[in-house]
Amino acid sequence: MRVLTAVIAIAFGLLVLAGYFIPALHEWQTLLLNWAMILAAAAAIVGVFNLISVHGEKIRQREKGNLYSALLIISLVSTFLFGLVQYLTQGAVRVLLDDLMSTLVNGIIFPAEAMLMGLLTVTLLYTAIRLLRRRANLMSIVFLITAALILLGTATLPFGDMPVFSGLRTFITQTLAVGGARGILIGVALGTLTTGLRVLLATDRPYGGK
Repeated sequence: MRVLTAVIAIAFGLLVLAGYFIPALHEWQTLLLNWAMILAAAAAIVGVFNLISVHGEKIRQREKGNLYSALLIISLVSTFLFGLVQYLTQGAVRVLLDDLMSTLVNGIIFPAEAMLMGLLTVTLLYTAIRLLRRRANLMSIVFLITAALILLGTATLPFGDMPVFSGLRTFITQTLAVGGARGILIGVALGTLTTGLRVLLATDRPYGGK
């Protein structure tokens, strides 16, 4: 069975890979990728039911944090029903539901995300200060200065914006940070390619249970 699963995984992997280079195999590649998306969707559905089961059990057993579990399940079911009704309706009712969804997103989700980002910024700055007190090296100083410059260049100051901080923030976020993010993405791509090749060569066999 392990040999069979290895042969199937390698054959399908090579077929999908060859579809990028051989036009005659592009139709088979598309078919396999569609199957993969269907399986991924089925796995997501199974994950949702498992999430409901786990949190439902916490509510039934009255475990600690069961209130948050109840809120999670209520929000999940409510969002699903709202999206289903929105999809099935037409005309003025559809427009009304779209406006209601936009109001919820703009009035709840976006402010909550902004609040979390603000807390993250302050937490990073506080962490940098504590890190500087415990381990005063070059990287700690660079991290603290960078966090402070980003905060001063982004926040609304009582005495008005300062072009110097805004320019430094733009340079850090659009030049240094983007370069670092691209480097991370290149590393992720190389790691993914290496993992895929190891699976195709049967060096790693996650499909066999190991």
